[in-house]
Amino acid sequence: MSYAPFDWIDDEARRRAEAGLVRTLRPRAAETELLDLAGNDYLGLSRDPEVTAAAAAAARTWGAGATGSRLVTGSTELHAALERELAAFCGFEAALVFSSGYAANLAVLTALTGHDSLIVSDAGNHASIVDGCRLSRAATAVVPHADPEAVRKALRAHGGRALAVTDSVFSVDGDAAPLGVLAGVCREAGAPLVVDDAHGLGVLGEGGRGALAAAGLAGGEGIVATLTLSKSLGSQGGAVLGPARVVRHLVNTARTFIFDTGLAPAAVGGALGALRLLRREPERAARVRDVAVELHGRLVAAGLTAVRPDAAVVSVRAPSAESAVRWAADCRGAGLAVGCFRPPSVPDGISRLRLTARADLTQEQIATAVDTILATAPLPVG
Repeated sequence: MSYAPFDWIDDEARRRAEAGLVRTLRPRAAETELLDLAGNDYLGLSRDPEVTAAAAAAARTWGAGATGSRLVTGSTELHAALERELAAFCGFEAALVFSSGYAANLAVLTALTGHDSLIVSDAGNHASIVDGCRLSRAATAVVPHADPEAVRKALRAHGGRALAVTDSVFSVDGDAAPLGVLAGVCREAGAPLVVDDAHGLGVLGEGGRGALAAAGLAGGEGIVATLTLSKSLGSQGGAVLGPARVVRHLVNTARTFIFDTGLAPAAVGGALGALRLLRREPERAARVRDVAVELHGRLVAAGLTAVRPDAAVVSVRAPSAESAVRWAADCRGAGLAVGCFRPPSVPDGISRLRLTARADLTQEQIATAVDTILATAPLPVG
């Protein structure tokens, strides 16, 4: 009998190919002619000279890597400065920096729950939240999207220790969660509300302070926020913000903090540089919202179906998964990079192009992007 331990991989690859679901890596060059509406560099800071200089200076000062976990040698004075300034900017008592937003979500959901607890999770939540629920060993109730009454019923039915978790802005359609109502529901039940503000920081709230600041919830005793440093701040990494006692608990119990190497100094320096730039130029947050609204308005006026954006993400419906893939490829061929979401990445079964607005887009670039999307649309428009 022959030894073929990975033949099953070939079978799965064949099934993915037949379903049109093969994913491939596409390394990009340092410089490209493509107009980028696919990445998440909402404020256009990833290449800002001030931000890249801060990242380079951090690497020269602290080294290429953090050299160890945060509890050993991986915490620098730079990490502490970023945590202080993030907490102050977003309106929270304390912050803790992680190697990614993914790790931050896993940390919160595993460290704030246990065998006897319940997590109530929105059906549209990001995969990192889904995985955090699975790893937590708590019971998980997945409730319909943006439905506070369903959250209330799930919390009441459990009666014990519980928390609710939601994205602030959902990454597929770009719609915002009803945070004020959800916070009230959680308050009634004596449960914390955990909010992933990955797509809110730098876009929503006064000067980009985030969705929780915009809702008047930042710093609340029962509120915990997670976020990423890789979108509006143009760097890499993640953070948890909340009451100081929650942060102290994470330092002592969160496995993705205790056993992971600290975030590289260059990423910390870049994020801190971007945060300081945003504080000086708060108009960037309003600009990215304006760009998203303009993109949406032009596309809808031309006959396409698109979800009105609550932040920087503009979701444009496609007739089918196949047409969405072809549409995105045709856009790329015409010089425009856009995202493409299709099943099973979208649980509602609706395929779409995902466009991300940027604060640094010119009016000419906005017009070019709209013209390209319309010219490559799979069905007649208008």
